[in-house]
Amino acid sequence: MSVYVEECRIPWKGKLWAHMGADTIEELHEVADKIGLKREWFQNTKHPHYDIVESKRQLALENGAIAVRSILRR
Repeated sequence: MSVYVEECRIPWKGKLWAHMGADTIEELHEVADKIGLKREWFQNTKHPHYDIVESKRQLALENGAIAVRSILRR
């Protein structure tokens, strides 16, 4: 089981953003907690994820997340 962060970064509101998803919701929330994301930022959609800024993306990678092209096409 793994957590994934997108390689692409989307500019929005003056920052670069990416999606972070996982094989399970539990894993996703575990890494989100480690890197300081609020649970209210979780997006429980068809592809559950968090939107994360570049600094949080880097922290996710440091905590074992895997960089992928897209969390929608793993």
